[in-house]
Amino acid sequence: MFYYSTRNKEKKVTLAEAISIGLADDGGLFLPAYFPKIDLSGIDQNMSYANFAAAILKDYFAGDILESSLGRICHNAFNFPLPLTVVDDKTQILELYHGPTLSFKDFGAQFLSETMNELAKLDKNKKITVMVATSGDTGSAVANAFYGKSNINIVVLFPKGQISKRQEQQIATYSDNVVAIAVNGNFDNCQSIVKEAFTDKWWENIAHISSANSINLGRLLPQMTYYAYTSYHSYLKTGKSVNFIIPTGNLGNATAAYFAKSMGFPIDKIVLSTNANKIIPDFVKNGIFTPKASVATLANAMDVGNPSNFERLHTLYPNFADFVSNVSAYSVNDEQIRQTITSAYAKSKVIICPHTATAVYVRENCLDANDADKSWIVVSTAHPSKFETVIEPLLGITIPVPDRLNEILHRESLAIDSSASLNAVTEIVKQHFFRA
Repeated sequence: MFYYSTRNKEKKVTLAEAISIGLADDGGLFLPAYFPKIDLSGIDQNMSYANFAAAILKDYFAGDILESSLGRICHNAFNFPLPLTVVDDKTQILELYHGPTLSFKDFGAQFLSETMNELAKLDKNKKITVMVATSGDTGSAVANAFYGKSNINIVVLFPKGQISKRQEQQIATYSDNVVAIAVNGNFDNCQSIVKEAFTDKWWENIAHISSANSINLGRLLPQMTYYAYTSYHSYLKTGKSVNFIIPTGNLGNATAAYFAKSMGFPIDKIVLSTNANKIIPDFVKNGIFTPKASVATLANAMDVGNPSNFERLHTLYPNFADFVSNVSAYSVNDEQIRQTITSAYAKSKVIICPHTATAVYVRENCLDANDADKSWIVVSTAHPSKFETVIEPLLGITIPVPDRLNEILHRESLAIDSSASLNAVTEIVKQHFFRA
């Protein structure tokens, strides 16, 4: 299997190359040359999630230097549960937040960490520097997954003061091969620094830059597996294709669902929920992609004004008519998020994070009558305990803190402040990792 840039279909790279460099040299994002079609009848319905993931990713690794490592990568990466909770007879919640940092990002980060670690073993003379921009949960998942990997340096950029305190603690309390940088700006500034670094000779030749953002294909392939797994097992029970509502910011999680659908897994409709950063809903309405400065919201991990994976999704559906026949998207504001968190708890004692609330709001208020009557799986992306300052005042309760989060909350923050420029970030990284 080879992979091409969204900006140049003629130039192909291997999977190992696509994951190592993260972003194509023309600025494009990598896509597989084709999507292997799945034979549902050939799947062993009793296999573990890790074995299922390895089975459906097999063709993507075929012929690559990573091929023999796939089973080990999946076994090491996917060692936490994937519950599907019934809300009512037509709504279920897919809980993707049972990994080590309590968000769906753990699936991609753990997998990418194991994959890059295998690559590092193959080239012991080359030390990779992974730079990642985060609006919340990506940074903590990456810091946790890569911590202690001796051949990989990790640089996490986050917008200072614009993520929750608990999210910041999960990012900024690691040392050794991890440095957390608090950027005086917003997420889009952080993401711009990452993209600029990919065109910088020092970062390319000395730091050997790669990325763990969802621009990296190594994040989307593992995320595809939970949509495949959930749709397959739901189909076994009902004989029907499933419908997903997915909270989205940078569009990586959503694009992964379209990967699974493109393989032939039983997925019918995919609906996207955003917060007040409504770049995708606006595109669906008028066909014009207009990036804007991101707006701070309660669902901060989705505060993205220029979603990178739009380029991948638009490459899959380049014709606007095809795009809107496959992609629906709705914007949910902060007041609607608050109302949904409150009503979900009042109706069923379910506690949801602000991001999940955008999807629940869409399920209850935005679908037309025909779609509303269908069965839906709402994707829940983060544990509510990470957003206690939003949720607890609304519900008048104290949310129990899982042990793995509670331990981190008592560590010292090691974040380093920086202006929103590549030069400033580079100097910090040189001091931290490249001192003579």
